[in-house]
Amino acid sequence: MYKIGVIGDYDSICGFGALGLDIYPAGSAEEGAALLKRLAGGEYGILYVTEPLIEQLPELFEKYRQRRVPAVIPIPSSRGATGFGVAQVKRYVEQAVGSDIIFNED
Repeated sequence: MYKIGVIGDYDSICGFGALGLDIYPAGSAEEGAALLKRLAGGEYGILYVTEPLIEQLPELFEKYRQRRVPAVIPIPSSRGATGFGVAQVKRYVEQAVGSDIIFNED
């Protein structure tokens, strides 16, 4: 059975610990990259990563985005959403369907 982990700045992820998720505070992009690499190679099926952190790791995000496990999912930080997560959903829909059927602004 896979576990669920959350990576990001402490203020943004501390509440997830109360829900039973494993939290991994990262104070820098380097720490976040090291955590993501370590956790992605093990028992985690889902890794939530705060948007400000994952935006600093585009190559690493792309690498794991193409894999089935773990699912690396951007989430807003305590400072709010940057729009990165919504942009990824739009990208996935366009990839699956062939056009933007959700956010179409025509």
